[in-house]
Amino acid sequence: MSADATAPAPVAIHASALALGEAGILIRGASGAGKSSLALALLEAARQAGRFGALIGDDRVHLFAHHGRLIARGHPAVRGKIERRGQGLLEIGAEPAVVVRLIVDILPPDQVLRYPDPVNSYVTLCDVELPLLRLRAGDGAYDSALVIVAWLRQFGAI
Repeated sequence: MSADATAPAPVAIHASALALGEAGILIRGASGAGKSSLALALLEAARQAGRFGALIGDDRVHLFAHHGRLIARGHPAVRGKIERRGQGLLEIGAEPAVVVRLIVDILPPDQVLRYPDPVNSYVTLCDVELPLLRLRAGDGAYDSALVIVAWLRQFGAI
């Protein structure tokens, strides 16, 4: 993508981003919430299913809108690296960018409704409205990865 002189500067956020098939997933949450663990679990789920999965960025992600789509890029300083708690930074490689199709928020359990209201399951980032999936911190990365894969299948994103 070429830079447009009138395009707004990318927004830097604390998040992880990955590609699962053609679906970009942006994972947000507080420090220690499990963003990297969830990203690794999703990448492993893709590998086991014989699907494409790739890291875009971990910890620091740049977002910008392009033709009505939200694009995520990993920060160059940590591109291809992901943190695994207790093991440090792992070098796993990364794709340069992805079109985000789903935002996942990892929240404290008391902030996630048992039966969420589907009307409020969207969020706007960089003037692009996207579906939002709220997951409880502490539910386990593998279980949360299964929920995300099921959501993506249900809505035809993979």
